[in-house]
Amino acid sequence: MSLSILIPACNEADYIDACLTAVLASEGPAVAQVVVVANGCNDDTAARARSYARAFAARGWLIDVLDLPAMGKPGALAAGDAAALYPTRAYLDADVTVSPPLMAQLAETLDTSAARYASGTPNITARSWVTRAYARYWMRLPFVTDGVPGFGLYAVNASGRARWGAFPTIISDDTYVRIVFTPAERIKVPAVYDWPLVEGFCRLVRVRRRQDLGVAELAGMEPGLMVNEGKTKPSFGWLVRSALRDPAAFGVYAIVRLSGRLCPSRQTSWVRGR
Repeated sequence: MSLSILIPACNEADYIDACLTAVLASEGPAVAQVVVVANGCNDDTAARARSYARAFAARGWLIDVLDLPAMGKPGALAAGDAAALYPTRAYLDADVTVSPPLMAQLAETLDTSAARYASGTPNITARSWVTRAYARYWMRLPFVTDGVPGFGLYAVNASGRARWGAFPTIISDDTYVRIVFTPAERIKVPAVYDWPLVEGFCRLVRVRRRQDLGVAELAGMEPGLMVNEGKTKPSFGWLVRSALRDPAAFGVYAIVRLSGRLCPSRQTSWVRGR
């Protein structure tokens, strides 16, 4: 199966090399196109991406780099869609690194006429103590362990992409695309990918606010689709066991979440998390 891999990138010079090197090391699919959408960059993200043209050509893959003015992530996703050659598409954040088998597993899973959404098994990476603690708790949430969250990477086949038109100008594109599909239509493949969490308490709170606002925005805009969210709230017993198992992780997560709710953001459109 042929696959277009769309990578929106805003000032991702620190990450784009690792992202593209990992994609280039993928075991499949046989035919692929990578579209890097440099979105309002004032660093050398686009130049770094273009430097991979020969390496991608050597394995028979295409890489297109669009150096565009700032248009927000929805605009960058739309530009990537317009440049995509293949109907089966993976939407990959520029700070994500995929494991070698992941793209092949996604392509195989999506090789069906039925509408499908797929992602890999996420591995959240962190450096600071507070972010590592937050990540430990987050990775144990049923939404992550049992669901297909798709943060940083999600892919759809042709029938799945036909479920929506242009990306709406919203905060949370990944949540929007996920709820276009029922839980039964969402598939997590075993191959992993690394997704770096923002570092430090203040940035964690900012991202938490954005996540909460994004969900609230979608609940107001697409209430009928929110039934597809499929999130199960942790039981009281689960919360108690989690707190006893790792008090530091539980405490950091609770404080970050509470801080986000007590000081709600006034954000009304997508902004970059870092």
